[in-house]
Amino acid sequence: MFFLGSCAVIEKEAGVLADKGKISAGDKEAIIKTSTALRKTFSDITEEEEYYIGRSVAALILAKYPVDDNAGLTQYINCVGNSVVFFSDRPETYAGYHFLILNSEEVNAFAAPGGFIFITKGLIRKCEDEEMLASVLAHEVGHVCAKHGLKSIKKSRLVEAFEIIGKEAAQRYGSEELVKLTKIFEDVLSDIIETLIERGYDRKYEYEADMLSVRMTANAGYSPAGLLDFLKAMAADSSDMSKIGLFKTHPDAKERIAEANKEIALLKSTPLKEPVRIERFMQVKMSLR
Repeated sequence: MFFLGSCAVIEKEAGVLADKGKISAGDKEAIIKTSTALRKTFSDITEEEEYYIGRSVAALILAKYPVDDNAGLTQYINCVGNSVVFFSDRPETYAGYHFLILNSEEVNAFAAPGGFIFITKGLIRKCEDEEMLASVLAHEVGHVCAKHGLKSIKKSRLVEAFEIIGKEAAQRYGSEELVKLTKIFEDVLSDIIETLIERGYDRKYEYEADMLSVRMTANAGYSPAGLLDFLKAMAADSSDMSKIGLFKTHPDAKERIAEANKEIALLKSTPLKEPVRIERFMQVKMSLR
């Protein structure tokens, strides 16, 4: 409920200013109308509020997937992940980016709002070099940068919550209002979880994340071919695991390859794969248990 109250504060303060004669009644109404319009969009969610939403989403993901306790591998994933974050459109969030490995052989990765990114052991095994790994992490960073998780929240949820807050802005919340707001917040989290794990993002969001991945990895010095290699590996996979995870929630890999190639063609230069990164990745990958 923390993130739902910011506009209610604006309305309350407008009332105080009007009562003290600091602003006219007309100004008060204008402020309230503007506030009401804004809070029906996602522009009202601050970075701090996004962090708390993301942390709640992360908790639900961790309730579904166990965490891998390989400290060295986790440190490595964070180093690679933050190396592409630095070259993203949003290198800083309220509490920074955090990368965590899930102890699952499912080939999958998730990005919760605010910078919480998860990758499974199965996906790491799927990668053949650091380029491929960096491209996958950059894809998830792209979802955070473009706030795709927040955009998956049904607008009706926020509108309903804001209507309750608007009516109760000048008084304490009663138990009935608290129950309603709590239920709405749970539904907000369910919208995001359903998108991440079950339904997947809209195709346009996945293509946008791929585009951002190409740009980030190239700017970070990685070969953007890493994304193509990973997508080709996905397209060639005929195992039972290809029916779940990324394969289930993402557009067809061949279509993504075609779109990624278009973005790569626009780059002024394309870095090459460095042998030192290949060797480093193979050493780290051997630590997978």
